[in-house]
Parts: sequence; structure tokens; C-alpha cells
Amino acid sequence: MGYTPHGKHLIAGEWIGGDQHFRSEPAQGPAHDFAVGTVDLVDRACEAAEAAFWDYGYASRETRAAFLTAIAEEIETRAAEITEIGTQETGLPEARLNGERGRTTGQLRLFAQHILDGAYLDRRTDAALPDRQPAPRPEIRLMQRPVGPVAVFGASNFPLAFSTAGGDTAAALAAGCPVVVKGHSAHPGTGEIVAEAIEAARRRCGLHPGVFSLIQGGRRDVGTALVTHPRIKAVGFTGSLAGGRALFDLCAARPDPIPFFGELGSVNPMFLLPEAVAARGAEIGRGWAGSLAMGAGQFCTNPGIAVVLAAQAGAVLAAAQEALSAVGAQVMLTPGIAAAYRAGHDRIAALPQVEARLAGHCEARSVIPALFAVKASDWLQNHQLAEEVFGPLGLLVTVESPEEMLEIARSFAGQLTATLHLDAGDTALARQLLPILERMAGRVLANGFPTGVEVCDAMVHGGPYPASTNFGATSVGTLSIRRFLRPVSYQNLPQSVLPADLA
Repeated sequence: MGYTPHGKHLIAGEWIGGDQHFRSEPAQGPAHDFAVGTVDLVDRACEAAEAAFWDYGYASRETRAAFLTAIAEEIETRAAEITEIGTQETGLPEARLNGERGRTTGQLRLFAQHILDGAYLDRRTDAALPDRQPAPRPEIRLMQRPVGPVAVFGASNFPLAFSTAGGDTAAALAAGCPVVVKGHSAHPGTGEIVAEAIEAARRRCGLHPGVFSLIQGGRRDVGTALVTHPRIKAVGFTGSLAGGRALFDLCAARPDPIPFFGELGSVNPMFLLPEAVAARGAEIGRGWAGSLAMGAGQFCTNPGIAVVLAAQAGAVLAAAQEALSAVGAQVMLTPGIAAAYRAGHDRIAALPQVEARLAGHCEARSVIPALFAVKASDWLQNHQLAEEVFGPLGLLVTVESPEEMLEIARSFAGQLTATLHLDAGDTALARQLLPILERMAGRVLANGFPTGVEVCDAMVHGGPYPASTNFGATSVGTLSIRRFLRPVSYQNLPQSVLPADLA
């Protein structure tokens, strides 16, 4: 028996309906009605989160770890229902939803272990030097502390791993910050059932009800009210450049500006170096096609641009074109994403200097991959070609020399990833490119494809603007907890007063 959404918001332990509703737009299966979020609900959720912070923000690491683990268990209890409604709403295949659910529960457990370890606290102590001249030094201790309530915006393309109980929520709860989630209207039923899992875990652990709230739907005023609410102290966001920049500006314009951690998009360029292409150009082309078409290209790490010497482009293009031609129509996540892809595709296809190797097609929510090629000299003169097209579209940029490849590399704005395909004979050129790429991107990889982001201690999923709004942060991996912490120094406090983690 499948899951039937009730269509309500979760506000501080209560499921609350409303007078206005919106209807979901599933790729398949029945549509459902959901209450529309309001500014009043935002206020109630944020005030409850502030009240919860005085308990949860000072709870033991063991208490918070138990909560994260309980959320993972409750999600697993609802596994079949989550997969069913998730596939209906998004059109993603069952295998993808099952894998994403495993990633979601895995990162919850990873954060539980991470905070139990305690290294994230970055505890430092400078002992007192009472006899130092010309003046004594006091005892000073330092530790990371939670910032307060956090707002999280669910992502359209990851209904589990970057949404209701996704990485932002897991990191914030691990840090000790209550969370208010603005659910994405692309998958409200999935968000609702995951919120039920979080609420069940909260009750199991006996925590303050304001530790988590979910607000569904709502117009722009709901998002504005959330990021400008005085109780919110940080924001996590994954989405479009335009939407993220608007929220970022609101956060900066507050009377008390707060950090906005937005992951906004990237074209993730790949640089195909001469020896590697000579040895395995067709293999690289086929691998690129597979990465481009994975999930209908709806990954923020989709490698939309590849750069190669013009004399070597034929093998790469032919293999990529053949592989992409064999890819059937795929369903995109929402009608809006499909429309945006169609507009981006048509914008590139209309440029006279661009060669269409595979025209592609998008009708309603059904998309077929596209492949284009352009000379570096033309690419450098048209900044539109460097803009992200969210979907299965690849653009091969051909250069006349290694020097022109370096020029192309320097022209990119901030990226989530940059990739080198190289063999031993490419070492000298790779060494020239690496300083450019590491300044450009948060993750530099070799002989692989950037789709697929490992959740681990060393991962960085972020980069200079416009890839993200904070180049010193990551939205994936245990380092992401640092976004929701701030350092506090304690000078000459007696042991009896110090926080338990410092005493």
C-alpha cells in the first residue's frame, strides 16, 4: 500500500494545514494537494527553533548523535514508501532513489560519528603565563559553538540527499542548530514523508519540538521571510544562480547580515590533454557522454564543457556523438527545469559559430541529449557559451595549441569542479593548468568524471562564485559542519563554568 500525503506543514511538532493549496506535478502517478506556506508559519517555526536552541544547542554530542542515527533509522523504516512517491514525483528511476536514500542515511550516520569523535570542535588551549614579562598571559581556551537556527532550502534535483534530511540539515543538526526547511515544490510528498521520519526520531529522543520544522510551497514572500527572520543565523541553499543570488542579497541586506551558503551551479570544464587523447580519445568521449546523460544531465557536477586540441577533436566527438545518439528520451524533474533546458539549448543552437553534432530535443518533460562544438576563438568572444545549461548538453571547445588551452582555462568563472584527462607525457602541461584550475574550482580531479560526489572527510563541494556564494565552504562532507559553527574563546573561566566539552 503506497503513501498518501496529507499535505500539511510540520511546525514545531504539529502538522498544520491551510486555506490555500497547490497541486503537485508528478512525472507519473497521482497528483496531490499541499497547503501553501505563509509568512506566519515561517515566524512560528523560527521562534520555535530559537526556543529549541537553548536546549538542543547545549545538548551533549551523544544526544545529537543519537538523534541523527534515529533519523536514519526512521527513513529506512519508510524506505519503500519514500522510493514509490519519490519516483512518482521526480521521474527518477527506483535504483537512483534507493541509492540516494542510502547516501542520505549514510551521511546522517557519518555526522553522528564525526561529532562523537570531537575533532570538529577544534579545541585549543593556551596555558596561563603568570610570570611573563612585561605582562602576564591569561589562560585562553577556544572551541567551536553552534550559530543558532538555520534555514535550509530543498533542492529540485536531489529529493533526498540535498533536501529535507539532506546534507545541510544533517550538518546543521550535528552542529547543534535547529533547522527550518523550505521544502521544494517539485517533490512535496517526498519531503513530507521524510519530515515524518525526522519527527518520529525527535519524539523517540525526547527533544524540543522546535528542533525541526518543514514549510511546504509558498510564494517568494515565504522564502524572503525565512532568510530575513531575525532568529535565523545561517542559510543553506542548493539551486539556481538567479534564485540563490536573490536570497544571498537579502541575507547581506539584513540589519544583522548572516552567511548564505548557496551552491548555485557550474559547467565543470574538462581539459583533455594531448597524450591522453592520443592514447584513448574515443574512450574519453564515451565516458563524457555517459556522464553528460546520467540522470538527464540534472547534476550540478555535470561536465558541460570539454576542451581539446582541434587536431585531436575528431575521435572524441565521434565517440561522444555515437554514445549520446544511443541514449533514449529521459524525463526531466519538473516542467520548469525542462523549459529552462529547452531555452538554453535553443540559445546555443541558434549561434552561427556553433556546430551542432547532435541537435537534441526537448518536448514537455522529455529530453534527448545534445552535443555541440565551437572554436576557442569564438567561445572566448561569447560569454553565453560559458553559462550553465542544466541538462544533457555537451559543448566541445577546440583549441589550436596548449597555450590557447591555458587561455581558455583562465577565462572560466568559479566552478564546482575541473577535470584533467592526462597521461604521463602530459605532466608539464598539467602542471601549468593546475594552479589555474585550483583557483577556479573546489575539486580538481584526474582521469575521471565529476558526476558523483563522495561523502567523506576530504570532499569539497563548492567553489568560487558563481559556483557557490562562499568559496571557503563545502556543502558535502564532514567539513560542511563548519558552516554552522563559530569559534568562541574562554578567558580565565573556572573549570566549573566551562562548557562540558572544554572542562
